[in-house]
Amino acid sequence: MALPRLLVWNEYRHELQNPEVSAIYPDGIHEAIADPLRQRGFPVATATLDQPEHGLTDEVLNGADVLLWWGHKAHEEVSDAVVERVRRHVMGGLGLIVLHSGHYSKIFRRLMGTSCSVNWRVHGKDGETERIWVTAPAHPIAAGLDRYIEIPQEEMYGEFFDVPEPDELVFVSWFKGGEVFRSGLTYRRGYGRIFYFRPGHETFPSYHNAEVQTVIANAASWAAQPGVRRTPPDNARRDPIEAIGSPAA
Repeated sequence: MALPRLLVWNEYRHELQNPEVSAIYPDGIHEAIADPLRQRGFPVATATLDQPEHGLTDEVLNGADVLLWWGHKAHEEVSDAVVERVRRHVMGGLGLIVLHSGHYSKIFRRLMGTSCSVNWRVHGKDGETERIWVTAPAHPIAAGLDRYIEIPQEEMYGEFFDVPEPDELVFVSWFKGGEVFRSGLTYRRGYGRIFYFRPGHETFPSYHNAEVQTVIANAASWAAQPGVRRTPPDNARRDPIEAIGSPAA
């Protein structure tokens, strides 16, 4: 069976403006996410904010089974028209994986219907330890993992995370500063499957972590539904299937 077609979207601003970030991700965060997926056999394309229509035309979205989204400093620069286009595709069955600061993207907030705000902290240049505990070991997104993933350098996100109750809670993070955070959440909107995964601050090499790469690959397979119907349910008037007699006068 062919692996799902993936599209990795990234603002691609930090890498061009901050030498600290470009040293970690010289080809961009999008390529750091895409390349390990390609090595696993996935067909992967990329798109970035400054391309026409942010690289997210109907043609491009129709050619993908899953969209992976990384954004941070330029959420408000994403066109509302493109956000609505992506929302329509997700409702019709396009998988969506939202990474790290993408929790505050227009598309995630639109699909969740809440502020999606968090508490956060970057503890100096070294960050702090994040331990991502597996809370649903039988879930396909957690396949191949041990009890937890330990990331030595990360930005802290802490509760309260203002999102709806998830369909499934796959991961919970603990940070050296004492906070906890629901860091792996699944949702379904229309025909689409959505997964939020927390790690990935731009000044730390989290996307080079093999276990983080495993989670992203597992999530891509879980979110993909290549054969699903791509038209969201409508609100059309329907005639009865069976005869039910004449309406009462």
